[in-house]
Amino acid sequence: MISVIILTKNEENDLSTCLTSVRWSNDIHVLDSGSTDQTIEIAQRYGVNIWYNSFKSFGQQRNYALDYLTIKNDWILFLDADEVVTNSFREAMFAAIRTADNEVAGFYCCWKMMLDGKWLKHCDNFPKWQFRIMRKGRARFQDFGHGQKEDQVVGRIEYIKEPYLHYGFSKGWFHWIERHNKYSSLEAIARINNCPPFKQIFARHSSKRNPALKSWLSKLPGWPLLRFLQAYLVNLGFTEGIPGLIYCVNTSYYEFLIQIKMREIKRQNALMVQEFPEHKKKYIKKYSNSLN
Repeated sequence: MISVIILTKNEENDLSTCLTSVRWSNDIHVLDSGSTDQTIEIAQRYGVNIWYNSFKSFGQQRNYALDYLTIKNDWILFLDADEVVTNSFREAMFAAIRTADNEVAGFYCCWKMMLDGKWLKHCDNFPKWQFRIMRKGRARFQDFGHGQKEDQVVGRIEYIKEPYLHYGFSKGWFHWIERHNKYSSLEAIARINNCPPFKQIFARHSSKRNPALKSWLSKLPGWPLLRFLQAYLVNLGFTEGIPGLIYCVNTSYYEFLIQIKMREIKRQNALMVQEFPEHKKKYIKKYSNSLN
């Protein structure tokens, strides 16, 4: 069987659906970071294991789960509360694990971004990959932007092409915009300080190619507009109706926030070098790392 770990904070709108979709698991854990709504009561009704840890970042929270939760099974599926495991994804996951040799440390998974009941396949550049299924003890996580990526992997990572569902807008646009204003700050820092090598733009696997593309393309003037045109026109996002238009506008705005925050960070660091020349090497190193 597969253990399931779900990260939560104030997820009363989504948690029940998420937990229902993983009832096949004999080991479900909710790792909460301070919910003040009915999240814990809902988890208790489902009889799952409930844990608490103050949230610092997604990478740190997932590593905390690996270090301190009592996990029964050899395989672990990480979910967010606004994600749902479909029957098809469950079958694909079990089939992949059954046939995995000992060198497989885990799997990249992809999602269907859902808005107003519509799958935004074109607008969201499907498929996008995240490391979500791992063999216990064979990997950890590191922070990357507002999210996380795999770290210290022992073995190889393969792909499960059948997607699960992601309801990223279930709390409404007010919440989405507020949250992504915070996320854009983290992304700006990551794209400057942890920019992947340019050669990864040509990587075979999109799990490596997409982060590199985001980091390097965000350096281009007019990138937010180009992002809109790419998703809405080139990728045929316009075929997904009003939900597609709303999504493309907001994701372009998100890229705009990242770009102007990157500009501000670079300006502040340049001023710091001028004012404190003894720290020049530190700032040069910071930027040289993003260019390697």
